[in-house]
Amino acid sequence: MRGAQTRLRIVLADDHWDLLEEMLILLTPEFEVVRSVTEGLALIEAARDLRPDVVIADMNMPGLNGIDAGRQILEQGLCAAVIMLTVFNEPQMVRSALEAGIRGYVLKVDAGEELSPAIKKVVAGYTYFSRGVTRTCSG
Repeated sequence: MRGAQTRLRIVLADDHWDLLEEMLILLTPEFEVVRSVTEGLALIEAARDLRPDVVIADMNMPGLNGIDAGRQILEQGLCAAVIMLTVFNEPQMVRSALEAGIRGYVLKVDAGEELSPAIKKVVAGYTYFSRGVTRTCSG
């Protein structure tokens, strides 16, 4: 566990630069974003090079999707926690992420309010789902 003075290190992945820029604005006051990438293979490489505390990945990216990239990152021990940041709110997508070992699932529409708490929860060893995911997938 990192000391209270050290900010958590994050690698972001999304195939849309405008969203990456928004996430940087959202996250940098509280966390250290060490790299932003736009495709799945680059995400794995960044995790290998930088060993972040958290990886935040989009579901659909060129080369390798976020779930498969997250699975590889976790299997290789490159990062302890992966969060999906996605527009997909289907139960099967959530199950696929969980089966890959991904412990956070945040809808992009909820990111402004929920991404920071999600990061803190998954780093602490918990699972986090956006409220919209919980409503849609539990009932």
